[in-house]
Amino acid sequence: MFVSNSPEPLMDRSRCLVRAVSILLLFLSLAAPAEAQSPAERLSSLIDGVQRSEKNRVRDRYRHPLEVLRFFGVEPDSAVVEILPGAGGYWTEILAPFLKDHGRYIGAIGDFSSTSAEAQADQAGFKAKIAADPANYGKVEVSQFAADRYEIAPPASADFVLTFRNIHNWMAAGETAAVFKTFFAALKPGGILGVEEHRGRADQPQDPLAKSGYVRQDVAVAFAEAAGFRLVASSEVNANPKDTKDYSVGVWALPPTFRLKDQDHEKYANIGESDRFVLKFVKPAQ
Repeated sequence: MFVSNSPEPLMDRSRCLVRAVSILLLFLSLAAPAEAQSPAERLSSLIDGVQRSEKNRVRDRYRHPLEVLRFFGVEPDSAVVEILPGAGGYWTEILAPFLKDHGRYIGAIGDFSSTSAEAQADQAGFKAKIAADPANYGKVEVSQFAADRYEIAPPASADFVLTFRNIHNWMAAGETAAVFKTFFAALKPGGILGVEEHRGRADQPQDPLAKSGYVRQDVAVAFAEAAGFRLVASSEVNANPKDTKDYSVGVWALPPTFRLKDQDHEKYANIGESDRFVLKFVKPAQ
């Protein structure tokens, strides 16, 4: 048997071992952060993540996603239903990857049988977005939402139901009571309903159809309380004192819609997105 007296084979093996350990440590350093990060850090990294579209990113300065989701209290193991996430999936881009490992994200995207061209486009766009990125959205669940005609999630299974700027549409359709009843049914006892809406002026009567898109905060609270919810907190994170709420085409004069197109475009751009209330309700424990 040949035995070398040279130290080189031992040195080579040592170098290989060191290299292997270095690679392992590098792998662990790349794999660990998502687990090691606090929920707030994880949300921050996802808000800055490459999975987000630039169109959605530019709205962050008005929508404050980190502050809103921390205010609601969403955790990585939460079961969350988002109502009508839309084709763009602003919140989906953040919530779905945040919840994919330990929680549950359900997009209640509307009535599949709707004949509305807008509704069908939103649903098709959302489904295409999910299908295009299975790494982030492969565990997304989809349910139907249409007032109280469908279950948005199995009864008492959701930790959170979140809705952003939708109440005015349900007022126009005369469906607010049915909608909040559906939210109440989906939530666990102790579950949270998170609501954001364009805030109407408290010194003017509420238009029952909310044709301007604005809803008085006390009116929204009354809708939720009538369904059995209890208000636990409110946030001014998305308040905008520049919003005068007196536009000929309602809230849609403002970005991102700019319904008046070039007419006073700079004026509305300088105002920014609407003044909004953010409310946190709880379904009382039974």
